[in-house]
Amino acid sequence: MQNYFELFSLVPDFDVNITHLNTQYQQQVAKFHPDKFASSSDKQKALALQNTSLINTAFETLKSPLSRANYLLELNGINVFDEKDTQMNVDFLISQIELRESLEAIQTAKDEAALDTFIKDISNKIKDNVKTIHQAFIDKDDIKNKNMVRELKFYQQLQQQANALMDELLWKQKNQPNGI
Repeated sequence: MQNYFELFSLVPDFDVNITHLNTQYQQQVAKFHPDKFASSSDKQKALALQNTSLINTAFETLKSPLSRANYLLELNGINVFDEKDTQMNVDFLISQIELRESLEAIQTAKDEAALDTFIKDISNKIKDNVKTIHQAFIDKDDIKNKNMVRELKFYQQLQQQANALMDELLWKQKNQPNGI
């Protein structure tokens, strides 16, 4: 079986040209479009559907820095999220607790301005983390990447929670009568 990079004629690397990936994706999906198999046998239709599913999974994996880094490490035999390996940087764990507590305090206070600042800070942490992952792949430092990918997953989950909270606060503000 081809790996996801080969499927899109890409070199296995963290640094992916997203425009090229999108172009390759469109070309691959077009090959297996259901209209092309409308008069085909059930077996051929099922195979086309399987290929489309593989193409979609590969595309989603490679377009996301977190998924792409995890996939590259898996290709190198490293399971980033191995449940038996719980070793993490203590400073990061403390910062993780502090960030969660900050988000909880913002939620309790319903402070949109503080939440906006929090979201920007997390976005910056994600950007810095992705840069560090990129450099660690250049340096072929799989151990550092393993830890940085775990951290990136945390930051992205925290960002999703913060964005959901912002949506909730804005919805409540919009739907309260007379802004009360």
